[in-house]
Amino acid sequence: MSTELEMQRKQAYIFGGILTLANRMQLLGDKLDEKMTMKQWLLIAVIMKCENPSPTISEVAEMTGNSRQNVKKMALILEKQGFLELAKDPRDARIVRLRLTPKCLSYFENRKDQEERFMASLFEAFDEEVTNGIYHGLNRLVENIARMENDHGEEERG
Repeated sequence: MSTELEMQRKQAYIFGGILTLANRMQLLGDKLDEKMTMKQWLLIAVIMKCENPSPTISEVAEMTGNSRQNVKKMALILEKQGFLELAKDPRDARIVRLRLTPKCLSYFENRKDQEERFMASLFEAFDEEVTNGIYHGLNRLVENIARMENDHGEEERG
């Protein structure tokens, strides 16, 4: 019985810890660059990793876990800064696609060393075992969250 209680205590700690760490990492990352927030960085990083070089706002919203409205708001700010282009889909004018600009690609190339130092410092003293354990644990959480989102969506429809 005590092992079950201990497991629940640890799970509660992990849950709270992830939320707290997300906030702290965002604050720390926001200090890295006065021109770009961590959320804006994540939006651009997701677009860079997309197979389609011009994903839709909805696709990026789904990948980042943000609402479509929040992604559009961030994208408009990044467009004003010259990092993104918002373009109507040639086949369906209702669809807005996001494209990184040459200025954006150059900007990220120039801050590559700074980002690498940030990541190295963030994960200092992480060996392969710890890194793999956290990686696999986060993947399980992602799968569970996706399942819970699907279950919730089915409850709303049903």
